[in-house]
Amino acid sequence: MKCRLTHMLVAGMFVFSSLAFAQDAPKGELDVLREEIRIMRAEYEARIADLEARLDAAEAAAAGSENREAASIQSPQTVSVARDSSFNPAIGVTFQGQAWSYDNDPEDYYIPGFPLGGEAGPAPEGLSLAETEITMSANVDDKFTAMLNVPIVIEDGEVAVELEEAWVETLSLPGGLAIRMGRFFADIGYLNDKHFHSWDFADQPLAYQVFLGNSYIDDGLQFRWLAPTDFYLEFSAEVLRGDRYPAGGAANSGIGSKTLSLKTGGDVGFSHSWQFGLSWLGADAEQRESGSEDDPLLFTGQTDLFIADFVWKWAPNGNSRQENFKFQAEYLWRNEDGAYTLPGDRENPWDYDQSGWYALAVYQPFPRWRFGARIDHLSGDTPDNSWIDTPLYPIGDDPVRYSVMVDWSNSEFSRFRFQYNHDKASIETDKQFGLQYVFSIGAHGAHSF
Repeated sequence: MKCRLTHMLVAGMFVFSSLAFAQDAPKGELDVLREEIRIMRAEYEARIADLEARLDAAEAAAAGSENREAASIQSPQTVSVARDSSFNPAIGVTFQGQAWSYDNDPEDYYIPGFPLGGEAGPAPEGLSLAETEITMSANVDDKFTAMLNVPIVIEDGEVAVELEEAWVETLSLPGGLAIRMGRFFADIGYLNDKHFHSWDFADQPLAYQVFLGNSYIDDGLQFRWLAPTDFYLEFSAEVLRGDRYPAGGAANSGIGSKTLSLKTGGDVGFSHSWQFGLSWLGADAEQRESGSEDDPLLFTGQTDLFIADFVWKWAPNGNSRQENFKFQAEYLWRNEDGAYTLPGDRENPWDYDQSGWYALAVYQPFPRWRFGARIDHLSGDTPDNSWIDTPLYPIGDDPVRYSVMVDWSNSEFSRFRFQYNHDKASIETDKQFGLQYVFSIGAHGAHSF
């Protein structure tokens, strides 16, 4: 009660001081001040409500624990059946929809020399429902936390429920150590572990589509260590089943891929922050599919993928609400050594290098509005003449794509976006126009840097 009263007094003092200042402000500023107060009040009330709910759950859990202990002392044979209200996960839903228009038929889209796998490729033409994500998370106890993310998607006109994430993670290991087990986004690159709704553009860069099938998710174990340094320094290692693109077939008795990564970063003054990362993915593939769904290419062999990523963020005095800027870039290099089975059951050895990169900038000059630009580029070795007339033989110049976007967010829980892609990666240049909406209700955890 004392805590809630203190919050009310602080809120009252803030509103009073804001109104006192508003008396001397020009009329044009009054609406801006009122709107900022409304937004801050709504966010403040939501956070207080969340804290109060967590406090009530903790008090109920403590009371339940005391009652069970007392019951066991009085009667060791008594089994408590009282429900513990602390078992109350945070639940959130993210709604996403889109509308796309293309000059060329998206069903015929492919990038010569770079067959697409996993979830890569253009969004459906016209109006469509994107992923609807249902997320649940909670602490299991004082030593473990758990998270579940279940997207509902439309595939070939049918509703499909997918299991995107389902993991448990330790909370109290010593020395900055943490272990995650289950299904999760691999800790490689900068964009790989970002959810669809948190992307700055409506689609992934070409390099992520080609080399990771949009994002690499798999089952396994993750080990992380946060170094005890004055700056941010974290190492991670993963062993994964290897059942998803760019791996495939759960090779090596179900331990088909491994990753290593390093992340470091820090602040420069009060207005700037940065992060740099290096990561490696080693994946074995057995009959991995890519390209056409009707007549796919099958690859068996080893993939080594190296990623370097860099992000720089700016916000005046660290206040990103009014104005902010972000520059982000990643370079991906891949070597694949094995063999492809081509249509007609013809098998060709394959040992070539390919690379890709993207760079983007997003600027918010004033509240709610953001503007962004992105460039994607792919390149690779030219295979010998035995690959001519196959999807793995490049044609013309290196694939490149230019994108611009503008989005408007009424709050952190809603966003509308318009995007234009000038795509020169396929056989013919394609002009692509997209509209997207993202809405979230319920619990919504903070996004990583």
